[in-house]
Amino acid sequence: MSEAAVLRWIAPGFEPVVAADVPQPPSVEELQAITDAAYQDGFRRGQADGYATGQSEIRRQIAQIEGILDSFTRPLARLDGEVSDALIDLATRVAGTLVGHAYRLDPTLLADLVRDALDAVGSSSRDVELRLHPDDLGVLMPHLMTLDGTRLTGDTTLARGELRLHSESMRIDGTLDARLKACLNAMLDAPKGDAA
Repeated sequence: MSEAAVLRWIAPGFEPVVAADVPQPPSVEELQAITDAAYQDGFRRGQADGYATGQSEIRRQIAQIEGILDSFTRPLARLDGEVSDALIDLATRVAGTLVGHAYRLDPTLLADLVRDALDAVGSSSRDVELRLHPDDLGVLMPHLMTLDGTRLTGDTTLARGELRLHSESMRIDGTLDARLKACLNAMLDAPKGDAA
């Protein structure tokens, strides 16, 4: 071995050991304060977590109840619409029957309707066709003889009290169904204050 490879060991010196400052253990009061602080912190966290969990559960239950209520109200709303449509249909049929009966009892009412339809077309129309039920045509013939330029036609597809008027510029559907629907739509479209 060479001298460069050999190292010499020197023994450490023997100096007096100075004792390090050892921290004093906490007193009972300090331990109690640490315990109380940890308890309060845990309580606050637990309360916040519990509150958030409770709020989440309440929202879930509210959504579930709203879903149940919606499943109850949706069919009721649909039923409400169906009942409303059925009542409108019934009222239209009853009114149609009453109007048809009135026309049979007093044919001049139908003659007035014919005049109103012809007035709506105006006197400028040259080619006008008036279609009536054949029985109405027979009853109204004395009232309709003065109509110049109007072709009178019997139409068995029309019920008593109904008419159709065709001109170059206009078509009037005077069927009971069309007239009653127009009246009903006018009533439904009228502002609430105007209904009285």
